[in-house]
Amino acid sequence: MTQRETTRMKIGANTLLGETTLDGRTPRFADIKELVLASEAVGFDSFWLPDHLLVRTTDGEEIGCWEVFTFLSALAGVTSKITLGPFVTANTFRNPALLAKMADALDEISNGRFILGFGAANFESEHSAFGFPFDHRAARFEEAIQIIRPLLREGRVDFHGRYYDARDCVLRPRGPSRTGPPIWSGARGERMLRLIAQYADAYIMIWPHSAEEVRQGWEKMLAICDEVGRDPATLDLVIGTHVHLPQGGRPAVDERAIRGSHEEIAEQLNAIAEAGVSHAVILFRPCTNVETVEQFSRVLELLDRG
Repeated sequence: MTQRETTRMKIGANTLLGETTLDGRTPRFADIKELVLASEAVGFDSFWLPDHLLVRTTDGEEIGCWEVFTFLSALAGVTSKITLGPFVTANTFRNPALLAKMADALDEISNGRFILGFGAANFESEHSAFGFPFDHRAARFEEAIQIIRPLLREGRVDFHGRYYDARDCVLRPRGPSRTGPPIWSGARGERMLRLIAQYADAYIMIWPHSAEEVRQGWEKMLAICDEVGRDPATLDLVIGTHVHLPQGGRPAVDERAIRGSHEEIAEQLNAIAEAGVSHAVILFRPCTNVETVEQFSRVLELLDRG
């Protein structure tokens, strides 16, 4: 069954752009290109890259990262079917009106295959290293999404805020999507969840690994939708999750990952779909590479069969 024929929950592949993150070495663009083409070939619906610049760990390690939009632009030009996106954009790295402009350009390059994953950012060390503010991230996100959403949906905004201004800003020319790329946002805090319920097209629940976790998190979002007057039928539920495929014929043990045989993994993903998830974005343990993507094709076949 091809990517376009299936009605199953959509599945995305997520990989990293940092040093040492591809089988212990730094991924080059040729590696990421090979990986996205393999993902497209076996039937993944989407392919995602993280938005980080420099990760400094608590034990003093420094991990440099490739810039995500540069890579996504290049991938959009070499693929033809798979949807692409950042998982997720750090709002604080870019002016919001410019980010809307970049998203519309990627919509054009990909011929409508781009999704804007959008969040408030998290690592303070990379902000200070590159000179970006780290304070009031929820407030900055709130202003930014009030610029980005109307620019993508209507092509125009006039906004004055404490952190951002967009005076009589117009988005021209436009890409092929009539109302611009979808906006998917993930967060855990109460204030951010309310903003997602108000403005996003999809809520990204981060790293659940069971249907029960998904149901609990979705119930919380449904209550927030009720509070802000959002029809939950208009908000898609997306998850980012880890999958540990069996190695050497034996299931791997990873407590925070979906794991087991190919059949058991398919069963768990089907249960997650029944909990309301429309799209699952998978970061493979211990590494997303061509081998894990190709091995996962067996799970995709089982999901296609229902």
